[in-house]
Amino acid sequence: MDIKRLGAQPSMKGPADWFTGTARVDPLFQAPDPARVQGASVTFEPGARTAWHTHPLGQTLVVTSGLGLAQRDGGPIEEIRPGDVVWFSPGEKHWHGAGPNCAMTHIAIQESLNGKVVEWMEHVTDEQYRR
Repeated sequence: MDIKRLGAQPSMKGPADWFTGTARVDPLFQAPDPARVQGASVTFEPGARTAWHTHPLGQTLVVTSGLGLAQRDGGPIEEIRPGDVVWFSPGEKHWHGAGPNCAMTHIAIQESLNGKVVEWMEHVTDEQYRR
């Protein structure tokens, strides 16, 4: 058994290469080999969002507070709220973040494949975000 005590894992600012606006990433868990799952709590300030990205084995988001937005490539922008669970299929290009006027926090859960959990792509433009 391994217990991660509150405050034992430092928060980090969401890197500008991966996020637009202000986001904070709080690591929650990273299972040791041979397990592949890891998770983090991510808080987005209003208007903040990820860049477009994919996950080799998919991603689950559990919205815990606020009002967010999520979109898969080619699909409509969807509002996401506390209690919503969002699944992105393996390789599905997508982004997610806060709404324009409200912060949002979600728990992000994904698995690694050959040591990789995400492939980051281009930033979501303001025009794409506002659609």
